[in-house]
Amino acid sequence: MEKLRPSAKRASEKISEYSRVRLISHNDADGITAAAIMCHALLREDIIFHVSIVSRLDENVVETVNNSTDNGDLVLFCDMGSGQPELIEKVKNDTIIIDHHAPVGDTTAHIMVNPHLADIDGAYYMCASTTAYVVATELNPENKELAGLAIAGAIGDKQLFDRENGQILKEGIESGSISIRKGLKIGDGDLAEVLERTPEPYLDITGEKEKIANFLNILGISGPVEELDENQMKKLTSAVALKLTKKASPEAIDASIGEVYILNHETIPNVYDMVTLLNCCGKLERGGLALTACLRDEKAAEEGWKIAEQYQQVLMGQIKKAEKKIQKLQHLRYIQGEDMEATGMIAGIVIRYIHPDLPFIALNKVDDVVKISGRGTRKLVDGGLDLAVALREAASGVGGSGGGHNIASGAAIPPGSEEEFLKALDSIIAKQLGNNADEN
Repeated sequence: MEKLRPSAKRASEKISEYSRVRLISHNDADGITAAAIMCHALLREDIIFHVSIVSRLDENVVETVNNSTDNGDLVLFCDMGSGQPELIEKVKNDTIIIDHHAPVGDTTAHIMVNPHLADIDGAYYMCASTTAYVVATELNPENKELAGLAIAGAIGDKQLFDRENGQILKEGIESGSISIRKGLKIGDGDLAEVLERTPEPYLDITGEKEKIANFLNILGISGPVEELDENQMKKLTSAVALKLTKKASPEAIDASIGEVYILNHETIPNVYDMVTLLNCCGKLERGGLALTACLRDEKAAEEGWKIAEQYQQVLMGQIKKAEKKIQKLQHLRYIQGEDMEATGMIAGIVIRYIHPDLPFIALNKVDDVVKISGRGTRKLVDGGLDLAVALREAASGVGGSGGGHNIASGAAIPPGSEEEFLKALDSIIAKQLGNNADEN
C-alpha cells in the first residue's frame, strides 16, 4: 500500500488544481462505487463534476468526452483506461486513470494510479473502488468515512480481504463505517424470498419456490435473514455448505459463508443488497441512478432496489436457460446467444457454482458486435490461466479486441467470427494450462 500512495498523492494534488472534472467510470458495482467515492471527494473540495457511467471504453466514449469538456477540465477515468492507451491518447485534456486492470503499453495519462504498478495484484487485492478510496483519503482524510463504498466495490469484483483490501476494511470498521455480522453472505429480507431471488450462492434449489420451502421446513428456519439467531444461522450455513460441496468451487464456498459487511453510512446497509442494486442498475443503463444511491439519496436507493428485484427475476431465468445451452471444447466451456442479459454475471455463476473445472466463455451478439465475457477460478489461474491475455490474443486474431484480469476478462469480436475465435481461444488456453485441463 505504501508503494501505491505516492501516485495516489500525486493524483490528489493534480485533482486539487482543477475546478471542473469530467469523470467516466464502468457500469458494474466496482466502477460505480469508484465513481461515487471520487464524487464525494470532489464535493468536499467544491469541485464541479460531470459523470458518465459506461459499459466499456471505446471510440464513442472518447468522442463524447472530447465534445463535453473545455480546455481547463480534468478527465478522470475509473475502472478503465489502463489497457487502452491508444484511446487515452485521443483524449484532448489532461487525464488521470484510477484503475486496477493490468496496464498495457505506454500511457499518455498524466497520472495512472494502479495497484499493479505497486506490485499489488489488482485481480485479487485491490479494485477500482479501493484504489479510488486511497486517492480520496490522500485528498482529504475525512474521506475515510467512504470505506463502506470501497468495500462494496471489492465485494462486487469478488476480491480477497487478506491484504490491501483488508487494510481498508479494518479502517472502515475502526471508523464505524462498517459493521460485521457472521453467517450466509446474502442480502436482507424474508429468508425464503431471498433464497428464491438470489443467484449467489447458486444452489440446486435456487429459484425453486417449493424446493426452498421444503428445505427451510426441514431446517425449521424462517423469518427475516437479519433476525436469525446464532444457532439458526449456523444450521443454515451448514446446510448450504453441504449443498455447495456437490459442485461449487472451493472459492465459491468460501465466498458464500463468513462475514457479512453492514455499511453504516449508506442507503443500502447490507453490502450484498448494495452490490445487487449497483450491478442490476448498471446493466440496465441506470448507472446514474445507482450512482445517486451511492451519493446517499434515499429515493434513488428505493427506486434502484425495485429495479434490482425485478432484474434478479430476469437474471434467474437467463441462468436457467444458460445451463441448458452450455457447450464444451477441449479446454473451455461456452454458451452462445443473442441479446442475453448479464452475460458476465452468468459466466461467473457457471464457473463458480456449476462447472468450475474449465474456463467459461459467454458469447452474446448485440447489434453489430459479439460481446464476450470470460471467467476462471483461482485454481485455474494458479495453473497458468490468464484470460486477459487469452481473450486479447484470440479477439485480435479475428479483428476484435479484449482484455481485463487473468481470472475475469472481456472482449468484442465481429459477428461471424465466433467459431474461429473459440478455436483460437481453446488453443491458447491449452498452452496456458499446459494441456492439463480436465477433459471429463
